[in-house]
Amino acid sequence: MKKLLLCAALLIATVVARAQKPDTAQILVHYKFSHLLDTNNRAHPYTENMVLFVGKASGSYKSYDTQLQNELYRKQFQEQLNNSPGNFRLDRKITGSGAEYYQFTNSRKMVRKEVLVDPYIINDVLPAINWHISSNTANFGELHCQKATCHFKGRDYTAWFCPDLPVRVGPWKLNGLPGVIVEAYDTKKEVVFRFDGVEKAVLGAHMQQVKDRHGRIVVPLGDDDYGIDPNIIQVPARGIKTTDKEFEKLSNAMHKDPNAMSQSMAARAQNNGGPKADVSTRMSPMPPVNNPIELPEK
Repeated sequence: MKKLLLCAALLIATVVARAQKPDTAQILVHYKFSHLLDTNNRAHPYTENMVLFVGKASGSYKSYDTQLQNELYRKQFQEQLNNSPGNFRLDRKITGSGAEYYQFTNSRKMVRKEVLVDPYIINDVLPAINWHISSNTANFGELHCQKATCHFKGRDYTAWFCPDLPVRVGPWKLNGLPGVIVEAYDTKKEVVFRFDGVEKAVLGAHMQQVKDRHGRIVVPLGDDDYGIDPNIIQVPARGIKTTDKEFEKLSNAMHKDPNAMSQSMAARAQNNGGPKADVSTRMSPMPPVNNPIELPEK
């Protein structure tokens, strides 16, 4: 509790100041995310563990499952490199969504990162949300929170925010409350960001280096986040700038032929002179979607 209060004090002391670039995460908020993609299959919503890195005046929201999968992949890559430095095979399964959302409150900017073999960057304006704050309060773990409601992207949301953490960020595209949004859900509970804990950020905690037998750093195939500390909140430096429309075309083509991903990764490794590693990448099949997270307004 004392550590969280210390983090809150740091946030209060710095939130009014101009944001540094890059920003540094002070705390991590974890969520159990669920989304009913197919209304004909209500018993099986899509689920994923997510995390929000909260800085002084910004936040980055990404898949915690993907982060753990990347750490496991680096460990397996290192083991194979130690045993067979010239030729080996890995079977890599990707289950996370891969999307990352960066919110910069001072500049009212939002950036989305998506990965399809290569990382892609989509720039946008941080959406303005008309919140209605009530006097209702509730505790989420050690955090004392207040209730707010809004209509956003075709859905009516209830959110719980923590005034003791006065940074106007939240999961996904939710933002604008006088405190970090630690839980949110729509009225039908079809989209849910359920609070799953909070912890103090630790710089470099998820930066595992992979080295060959000569001590030289090796970048694992397809690991575009390698060497990047997720606690540093800034616009991703690695990525191809694109638009929502163009990225949707690429995404649809990739899901029609998921094997193209592993073939592209292998070809890129050969072009870069990397180890002759046969990395088979399997993407979980996408279920039918008739209930997107953003609904058209009636």
